[in-house]
Amino acid sequence: MRHRLNFACHGATLAATLDAAPGTTGLLIVSGGNEIRSGAHRGMALLAQRVAAAGYPVFRFDRRGIGDSEGENGGYLSSAPDVAAAIATFRKAAPQLTRIAAFGNCDAASALLLHQPLDLDTLILANPWTYDEDGGDTDAPDEPALPPASAIRARYLARLTDPKSLWRLLKGDVDFGKLARGLSALRKPATPAAPDSLAARLDDAMVKLDRPATLLLATGDRTAQAFIENCPAALTRAPVERLASPSHSFAGDDAEWLAARILEKLG
Repeated sequence: MRHRLNFACHGATLAATLDAAPGTTGLLIVSGGNEIRSGAHRGMALLAQRVAAAGYPVFRFDRRGIGDSEGENGGYLSSAPDVAAAIATFRKAAPQLTRIAAFGNCDAASALLLHQPLDLDTLILANPWTYDEDGGDTDAPDEPALPPASAIRARYLARLTDPKSLWRLLKGDVDFGKLARGLSALRKPATPAAPDSLAARLDDAMVKLDRPATLLLATGDRTAQAFIENCPAALTRAPVERLASPSHSFAGDDAEWLAARILEKLG
């Protein structure tokens, strides 16, 4: 049974949805970016429906300034009060809960790490966002930012084993300027993230985390690739589940993989 409810956060009224179920373990879904609680193409609503059908209650909400919620949208870095209020409301709405797992994708995953401690028992973090707010390549502002070197390596390896790509190269149907940029990026040694960068803060937060966490990474997604490249310590702190997909939000058939991984962690 799906219920709509409201709760207060710093003087604003926030909108939420509870997919009720009898289980004592619940799932809190934190939306990434400026997505409303239903998610892209209702992906999070469908995920909630599936998880609740398996017996686990699910709570979703719109943070301040998003969707049906009041207040000013301060972005994911200011969402700690929203998440904390959502957890407290979830516990009141489903009083049988003894354990709550939180799932976040992209900057929602980053928020769950940065805002610790929270009244949660485990974290499920997908494709965490590591790019600082200014983003881009400051040395070449008119050029599009290159993907991480690991992504370029993976792409070129795939193309070297693809007869169609080799045929395009032989015919000259290749942007050699773009190819040169990619190859030059591969020659540059990897540089550690600056100590005050978002990537370094996330790496440190994962190392200091005092509760279980799982990383879900779509290996063809640039955000996941940047996390792999810039947060090496985090990868040793938590189990990592990898999906060979470019889908940042686990769309289409990838939604089945995502739901299965989450249900494994709830069980």
